[in-house]
Amino acid sequence: MYTQNPKNEIVSAFKKLRKTTKGKGRHFLTADEGAGMTEAGRRAYNRETGGNLKAPQPGGGKRRTSYCARSRGQMKMHNIDCKKTPKKRICAARRRWKC
Repeated sequence: MYTQNPKNEIVSAFKKLRKTTKGKGRHFLTADEGAGMTEAGRRAYNRETGGNLKAPQPGGGKRRTSYCARSRGQMKMHNIDCKKTPKKRICAARRRWKC
């Protein structure tokens, strides 16, 4: 979703989010914590974009299957091996989703 700022420039709503992993009201988890967005981050994103982001679904289901397949493709495209580099954000997120 795009919005216009006072200078009539089109700005992506994604740029408005505070992309931080530190402090109160942070929107993202650190890689050590499992990567991904916090509850506050998901609420802020949904409010800004009208989206419907949900928490990870580690218990199984269609969303998990889809996420695991997509993230596997990202890992393959960027030649990431989680056994060699477990601190990468994609590896932490996949662990959080139990892929």
